[in-house]
Amino acid sequence: METPPQEQMGSFISGTPMPTQDEKTMGLLAHMGTILANFVGLGFAVPLVLMLTKGKESSFVRAHAVESLNFQITMFIAAFVSAITVCIGIGAVLLPIVGIVAIVFAIIAGLKANEGQLYKYPVNIRLVK
Repeated sequence: METPPQEQMGSFISGTPMPTQDEKTMGLLAHMGTILANFVGLGFAVPLVLMLTKGKESSFVRAHAVESLNFQITMFIAAFVSAITVCIGIGAVLLPIVGIVAIVFAIIAGLKANEGQLYKYPVNIRLVK
């Protein structure tokens, strides 16, 4: 049985199999930028902009931006459900946990991106392909 071809990581322009330092930095920004953007309620904006701009040039940047965007959507849904359940007490416990999980996983993913590795969030609804 044949194994399916793996997606080329790195730049389409240079054709190198390994991501360049610029691509690693953009991958890092796709995850770490969401931490700052979440303070103004636009956590999804950074990976979305990177996906639409740099994602056309690099499959590495696109993979990290899509993964980060999906995670931000997942965290928004979790925070929304937690906010609704605050009135029965469960949300008061869940809301801070969702915030801490979002920060910790974004930092881990950013560090992996900076090392040139792909990172898949363990808790993620993959809506954007």
